[in-house]
Amino acid sequence: MTITKHPQASAVVVGGGIAGVACAKRLAEADVTVTLVDKRNYQQFQPLLYQVASGMLGAADVARPLRGLFRKQQTVFVKEAEVAKVDPTAKTVTTVDGSTFSGDYLVLAMGAQPNFFDTPGAREHTFPLYSLEDAERLRSRIFQVLEDADLYPDLVERGALNFVVIGGGATGVETAGALSDLVNEVLPDRFHDLAIDRARIFVVDLGDALLNGFSDKARAYASTALHERGVQVMLGCSAKEITPDRVVLNDGTHILTRTVVWAGGLKAAELAANSGIVTSRGGRIDVESDLSVAGLPGVYAVGDVANFRGNDGKALPQLGSVALQAGAAAARSILADLDGTPTPAFEYRDKGIMAMIGRRAAIAELGKRHREVHGRLAFLSWLAVHAWLLDGVQERIDALFAWGWDYLSKNRATSVIDRPNAARIDWRAVDEGASAPIGGD
Repeated sequence: MTITKHPQASAVVVGGGIAGVACAKRLAEADVTVTLVDKRNYQQFQPLLYQVASGMLGAADVARPLRGLFRKQQTVFVKEAEVAKVDPTAKTVTTVDGSTFSGDYLVLAMGAQPNFFDTPGAREHTFPLYSLEDAERLRSRIFQVLEDADLYPDLVERGALNFVVIGGGATGVETAGALSDLVNEVLPDRFHDLAIDRARIFVVDLGDALLNGFSDKARAYASTALHERGVQVMLGCSAKEITPDRVVLNDGTHILTRTVVWAGGLKAAELAANSGIVTSRGGRIDVESDLSVAGLPGVYAVGDVANFRGNDGKALPQLGSVALQAGAAAARSILADLDGTPTPAFEYRDKGIMAMIGRRAAIAELGKRHREVHGRLAFLSWLAVHAWLLDGVQERIDALFAWGWDYLSKNRATSVIDRPNAARIDWRAVDEGASAPIGGD
């Protein structure tokens, strides 16, 4: 298909995630000048952050330098800066240091942030998994409690080897599965004095089943796979409070722990609420069928900051495949507007949903009809789909090799404690609370 060139046009894209990069790439094909602004100088591959947290992958496996991604696009200018203010009418963004960037078009793709639902202590005492920094902080905490328990065995009675995952969606299930692999297959060869058999992994979710959005069969498979790996699934309950040394559930149960993973939900990045644009569900921005924002010509929202609707009128989930297609679709709408033709409606091509539960255990519902597969075939499908989300043939080949090898091997070369401030624990504090907490002897 021939693309009309528009060298006089310009756009500002806020966010270098999957959606923002996809949009900038397509605009660059038409010689549109793009200013891509992100507080990081790399694109993080969010679906695999839990593997960084468990030491399975390193930062280089899930992060791609933005300037490297656009090395062949001379009309894309990457700016490492944090945006503090958005003026959608003027299509201008202002950074925290006062720099401003403007364009003929503005694309908001700044992603999301954890939603703690006002749970007391959650923001202070849990480890969310939405950024590479989050994953590295969690990894440091995991391996620090292991080192502490190895040096001081009595800490096991105080919850040192208890790991609690709040949320039973894909992120929660995948994290619990990765932790179970770490505990069952890796640590016994690494910590010879540690009573690793006393490690406990919990998944807490208010729903009546894991993996909301998957089929009943897939949910049952995930539950069974986690159970076989020693993960205790606690459904129908929620975290009432998180303290430095425990999780208090709404039924009064206390779980002693120093490692709580928050996978309990997301909401739009804070910048969305400060953009002057009306937000709705999840603090996200509602978009029209062509991904534009109503009443604001030339302004588009894509990725986790936007509320999409599929062809059937139902809200689309916050998935990498949705973000990738939406970013490219927003670029097509901009190019159509520049050409003076009707902007096309965004039509999401459903690639299916999938989750990795652990080594040799995965589920995938593939294609529009969500054909269900489990086990090895699901694992291979998982590899292929996640590699497809990357941009560039070489990047996809490198990722397939790295991810496949690291997942099938038991190597944990990245199990280093490189975030000591996040890992450090004051074990001198006295545990207080329930007389018979779960995880205590």
